[in-house]
Amino acid sequence: MDLFEAIEKRASVRDLKPVDVPQADLDRILDAGRRAPSGRNRQPLDFIVIRDPDTIKKLAKAQACLADVSLIIAVAADPGKSEFWLEDIAAATENMLLAITALGYASVWIEGTLLRDEDDHKKALGVPENMRLMVALPVGKAAEPKSQADKRPLKEIVHWDRYGNLRS
Repeated sequence: MDLFEAIEKRASVRDLKPVDVPQADLDRILDAGRRAPSGRNRQPLDFIVIRDPDTIKKLAKAQACLADVSLIIAVAADPGKSEFWLEDIAAATENMLLAITALGYASVWIEGTLLRDEDDHKKALGVPENMRLMVALPVGKAAEPKSQADKRPLKEIVHWDRYGNLRS
């Protein structure tokens, strides 16, 4: 699948079935995250690949859909390495979501519910205290086909030369 098809097909899928992700596919997903832009190229991110069922069960306290997969990729960042660590997480996460879609898998960006008990999840994954554990990406197959949520049309969100100059 090419990039633009992956962008059009990427959807947030919470109803996931476990799937065996070959190492070659996992490496491509992780490499997509690694290649994301990083403010001043500081690269403050680390990725944690979780396959252990007991650890997955602990993370599922953040959101039930995490329990339904056999692979989770967590994204941690060291805010001390870059003032742009949040932007870096977002860029890496989106790259990985697109790679997951392009390879025929499904996922969802888990953040808010993960952060509610961030310290517990950091402890379960051995993430150092000075780092932030911000994102969990469960990787699986969609239990049912899922389309991308409706998006506003370009004609409503693209302004030409100055705000308010919309074209129909």
